[in-house]
Amino acid sequence: MKHRENEEQQESEDADAGGRWQADQVLETETDVTCPYCGETVSISLDPGGGMAQEYVEDCQVCCRPWQVHVYYARGGAVEVTVEASAE
Repeated sequence: MKHRENEEQQESEDADAGGRWQADQVLETETDVTCPYCGETVSISLDPGGGMAQEYVEDCQVCCRPWQVHVYYARGGAVEVTVEASAE
């Protein structure tokens, strides 16, 4: 549980009181991911306005199968994105 508390503290330091990123931070708005079904690498758009931690379903641009996308913006605007086969 301590690890999550540290993440929450870090998120509050990275964001202003309204939960938004500070104006001087540059956030990624696009990244390449590999489809867990067909293995193709595709570019997806990211929406920093969606929050520091996001989870949503997006279809592969090649095989059209659904992924579960996990996005986490870290300190300084670095982004970690993972995709996995969707349970849907």
